Amino acid sequence: MRPLRRFSLSDLPLPRGLFGPARNAGLWQDKSIIREDLFGTERLEHHARTLAAAQPVTITQPVRVTPLTHRVRDNADVLLDTFRSSAQWLQAGETITPAAEWLLDNFHLVEQQLRQIADDLPPGYYRQLPKLGQGPFVGYPRVLGIAWAYVAHTDSLLSGSVLTRFVKAYQEVQPLMIGELWAIAITLRIVLIENMRRLATQITEARHLRATADALVDRVLAKTKAAASGSGHFTAHALEAAVAPYGDGPLPEIVAAQIAKRLRGYDPVEIPLHGWLAERLVRQGSSIDTVVMHAQMRQGASNVTMRNIVTSMRLVSELDWADFFEEVSLIDSRLCDASDFADLDFPTRNSYRTAIEVLSRGSDLSETEVTELALAQAAAGDDPVSRDPGHALIGPGRAALEQTIGFTPPFRIKAHRFLRSLGLRGYLGGIVVASILVLGFALWFSGATGPALILLALTGLAAAAEAGTALANLVITRSITPRHLPGLDLVHGIPPHLRTLVAVPVLLSGTADLNDQIDQLEVHHLSSTGGALHFALLSDGPDAGTETTPDDARLIAEARAAIARLNNTYPNANGDRFLLLHRRRLWNDAEGAWLGWERKRGKLEELNRLLRGATDTTFLSPPAMPQDIRFVITLDADTRVLRDT
Repeated sequence: MRPLRRFSLSDLPLPRGLFGPARNAGLWQDKSIIREDLFGTERLEHHARTLAAAQPVTITQPVRVTPLTHRVRDNADVLLDTFRSSAQWLQAGETITPAAEWLLDNFHLVEQQLRQIADDLPPGYYRQLPKLGQGPFVGYPRVLGIAWAYVAHTDSLLSGSVLTRFVKAYQEVQPLMIGELWAIAITLRIVLIENMRRLATQITEARHLRATADALVDRVLAKTKAAASGSGHFTAHALEAAVAPYGDGPLPEIVAAQIAKRLRGYDPVEIPLHGWLAERLVRQGSSIDTVVMHAQMRQGASNVTMRNIVTSMRLVSELDWADFFEEVSLIDSRLCDASDFADLDFPTRNSYRTAIEVLSRGSDLSETEVTELALAQAAAGDDPVSRDPGHALIGPGRAALEQTIGFTPPFRIKAHRFLRSLGLRGYLGGIVVASILVLGFALWFSGATGPALILLALTGLAAAAEAGTALANLVITRSITPRHLPGLDLVHGIPPHLRTLVAVPVLLSGTADLNDQIDQLEVHHLSSTGGALHFALLSDGPDAGTETTPDDARLIAEARAAIARLNNTYPNANGDRFLLLHRRRLWNDAEGAWLGWERKRGKLEELNRLLRGATDTTFLSPPAMPQDIRFVITLDADTRVLRDT
């Protein structure tokens, strides 16, 4: 058994007071399990459309509610208490329910989910999302109602494909914001933790009810045995005293079922408690068989729900939520239909989406309207660059788009733009100001005057300049984030119109060195993304006293044979994938030797000329080169690249 330790979300960096003091905590007063009628996929899609039509939303906060972070922290404490109690019951030899066993065996998953919630729930995360204007979730983000409905009608069993169809069906009626789609993952975690908390509470309460029932049966059986042995009489008055704690109100079904279970096998004539139980249940409109059946059904349903929650917790951690987001995002779908958005890498696509969010929050337009205006501006572009929506969202066309939509940048963006506009002058000015402040503070603190002050200032100038530079660098790195360079995804390899040559300048000094370079070239190919990608060895012989050496012809022949072997092993429909470009030596007066012209720089310069059609390079019998190469990537001979680079 895992060691017990105190775990609370108060130990984690969770924000407090998300919406201020609580005024509407009714949602959390209900202790019933989050479980409704179980829907199939089609029925769930229909429910999503109905839910979207029935959920009025507002951007403002209609009422103050209990912050979700407070509830999650409370849930963490309840789950830990139940975990510790269940472990103690088990160590004491008591029988625990399968639901409690699931909690004991998988509490590490609960801790993982709580930490993930803490990491993914920064201050103000839900503040900018649309809130529900009425119903039990009034004041809470709309995405909470969506996640709650999904969990309730799937009995807490998460399925990526079903969730995708559910969210898509919802958006057929009400489009969701980008932030809401990203919030689905963390909100599902919160609802699963909430449901597990309710099950844990049920486990604890049921155990206490069964314990009271056992205590009642033990007392009655003890007195009955004492009466049978002649030590006394078990009178009706004694029975009334034993059952007095239950009063005249309805008898809990768990208590009744436990009493019936304990009395199984005893003669009802000898045990008057049996008759009392039957009579009490008849007055409640029930029977012993009914309460036993209900207790078994309730326990079975709780076991299934707890198992589903644990399974969903595993899946929610394994699911690729970025793929889920892009599959259900209406913004992504629109951008993909109207541009080459799908060909961009994920950071670039995300920068487009972030720009749309920021522009929408700073204007009166929705994210969909901002997207359409960006696409309209791109459609009016007069060159391939301006015809991409990124030109308007993250490029030079951003100012025109902001003017079109009436964007009002917040103070943070204004300050960020001002700092960037200062450029090198601002950077140097910041160093000067910081250095003066550091030096001035040091001189003031020293208390020196007259010549001593001047001497101290001169000697401390270098140290102050170094400290001022460090302070300026710190401020800049903390306030100005680097810009991501837009890039293509190339998940299916490099397309023909972006054909690329990887050139490796080498010096052939012997057979062993040649074999190492050939092996490394093969590794580069196997670890690359593939597609229209070629590899070339740009080789020279070592410096020599003559234009050729006796080993030149042999090494060149071995190199060509090795390159041919690679081409046979990895055939390419568009010419040779591997190329050997070996240069002859030229006399160099400065070096007083025969060597490859300008060495490494000369290799690359002549390669570029060769690709542009030159015929006067020093390459010896160059092979047929692909004529549509657009890019050349240079790697050193000892370079190691990661897979799919």
